Amino acid sequence: MDMPQEVRLVEVGPRDGLQNESAAVSVATRIELIERLAAAGLPAVEAGAFVSPKWVPQMAASAAVYAGLTRRPGTAYPALVPNLKGLEAALAAKVTEIAVFVSASESFSLKNIACTRAESIARLGPVAEQARAHGLALRGYVSCIAGCPYEGDVAPVEVAVMGRELIGLGAYEISLGDTIGVGTPRHIRTVIETVATDLPRERIAMHFHDTYGQGVANVFASLQEGIAVFDSSVAGLGGCPYAPGASGNVATEDVMYLLKRLGIRTGADLHTVAEIGDWISATLGRTNASRAGRALLARKFKEAAP
Repeated sequence: MDMPQEVRLVEVGPRDGLQNESAAVSVATRIELIERLAAAGLPAVEAGAFVSPKWVPQMAASAAVYAGLTRRPGTAYPALVPNLKGLEAALAAKVTEIAVFVSASESFSLKNIACTRAESIARLGPVAEQARAHGLALRGYVSCIAGCPYEGDVAPVEVAVMGRELIGLGAYEISLGDTIGVGTPRHIRTVIETVATDLPRERIAMHFHDTYGQGVANVFASLQEGIAVFDSSVAGLGGCPYAPGASGNVATEDVMYLLKRLGIRTGADLHTVAEIGDWISATLGRTNASRAGRALLARKFKEAAP
């Protein structure tokens, strides 16, 4: 199968990345991060989540973030929404796209959101209905597509089942997430092939965590399967709560470097994104987890030295 000539990147650092930070990040910093990423040419920047502050305190001020955000025409600023209460808050914040989530693993669903997979779909029914009524775009996440911290391996057919359920709710696209980062290229290709028996590849996105250093390899495997949408996080922001000390999301800079070397267009500027990754890492007092970003900046500084 031919690889795509152009890829759409969904930047999840301001939400999936920052929600894993141990300390709250200021509204001003969150807004600056989102606006800089959008200005770099990234077409979608997940800007927040309307979830319980008890469980995800880092996203508590998402309404203030959206209120202070200068939105660029043509850029999407989706928000994660778990239920009707979250949807009401998103509507009040004038969000135009929401993301909802389910798990391919029954055990993870029970542990993470205290309900079965079937119950999670039933709960999302009214959310999807109201989203449609208000003209919101709906994107779906399926977590644990390659493995579960409680069950171990997850069968690809279970991923396909949950993907179909989300499409049935009206999701325009399904993002398949390797939540604990255990996937390897052969398995990821099998997952895609299985899901694609029911869904066109044009409606499948991939979301990789780099826990075991397989993120970029899995992106390449997905490209070989014709996938053209990827979630990623600037500077590799995020973490894996089931593998303490491990890296989280695959870094946007690492994915962009791969795509650039393959001649695949993204519409975003790699060096600008690398600079943003360096800035947010320094702001948060953490190590920049992007290898490509660090290398590009090191080369830039070396070339600029007298």
